[in-house]
Amino acid sequence: MTGTAAPFAADDYRARMERAARSAAEAGFAGLLVAPGPDMVWLTGYSPTAVTERLTLLVLAPGQDPVLVVPTLEAPDAAKAAGASALTLRDWTDGKDPYAATAALLGANGRFGISDNAWAMHLLGLQKALPGTSYASLTEALPMLRAVKDTAELELLAAAGAAADATFEEIRKVPFGGRRESEVAADLADLLRRFGHSQVDFTIVASGPNGANPHHEVGDRVIERGDMVVLDFGGLKDGYGSDTSRTVHVGEPTDEERRVHDLVRAAQEAGFRAVRPGVPCQEVDRAARAVIADAGYGEYFIHRTGHGIGVTTHEPPYMIEGEDQPLVPGMCFSVEPGVYLPGRFGVRIEDIVTVTEDGGRRLNDTTREMVIVD
Repeated sequence: MTGTAAPFAADDYRARMERAARSAAEAGFAGLLVAPGPDMVWLTGYSPTAVTERLTLLVLAPGQDPVLVVPTLEAPDAAKAAGASALTLRDWTDGKDPYAATAALLGANGRFGISDNAWAMHLLGLQKALPGTSYASLTEALPMLRAVKDTAELELLAAAGAAADATFEEIRKVPFGGRRESEVAADLADLLRRFGHSQVDFTIVASGPNGANPHHEVGDRVIERGDMVVLDFGGLKDGYGSDTSRTVHVGEPTDEERRVHDLVRAAQEAGFRAVRPGVPCQEVDRAARAVIADAGYGEYFIHRTGHGIGVTTHEPPYMIEGEDQPLVPGMCFSVEPGVYLPGRFGVRIEDIVTVTEDGGRRLNDTTREMVIVD
């Protein structure tokens, strides 16, 4: 992922950085330290073309202008980022100590939130320069930092969802039987790109017994007539994610296969119906899981019901037991229950859902009924 996350203006990034610094203060932190990755893209529009051992770090603190510490040789690219005019660039040259330069921007005894994906060598370098400081991962410090999307972000997520839907409508027309999983996966990737994705993150094609593995790695298994096939695919379009799952069948399914598919469809509907402002995230999981458990398949639903989505395809919030974070309008996440019968087949149905003022809205609209393919 390079360049800007989406067609946002400098004022949009300025507002995000101000909100992040304010949220950090409210959570009791002296500031935030943001390494290259999705948080930096979302906050500044900047993503280095290559992440190396040279320190790049965005420093956000209440009452201070945002500062991006960046290697001198990468400063020209950083200056071109969409949010660059909303921050100060402070470059450092090879042979100088980047941790000393960064330490000058921080309090000697503060507690800071730091990106989950920050390199250990950089965190240790900061701790050595400022032994009185302490750190918490951003997921711990501000788990909801990117969770509530604004109108423009929702439009981009809806467009990504529509592109994924168009991909499914096309893939259901191609032959499945007699082809390898890897061939169908390649078709999915090509279609995602045709419909505007710049980045394909995953194309799961799990046929027959492979469908019982929720994160099956696409292989050379030849898809056979009579197979249930789990399709799970997504990536980034204009900097925002898509992620959808549908389960198709090659030829006519058995009564049991139809029954399990209908069960998962009912569970997915129950999870969706549970979405409304103020409801704890775990209630979405509970609603979907209860349908499957009541039918006697509870032990075969082996993952959480959903995950957030935005500038990455997996991020907070998570629809999982124990997560009592209330749903807020603008949150976007998957609702994707499944049943996985070892050695036999699996079924998963997934939509991206956004929380509205009075409920939820699906960002995927393809049929959730059983689809028969050739």
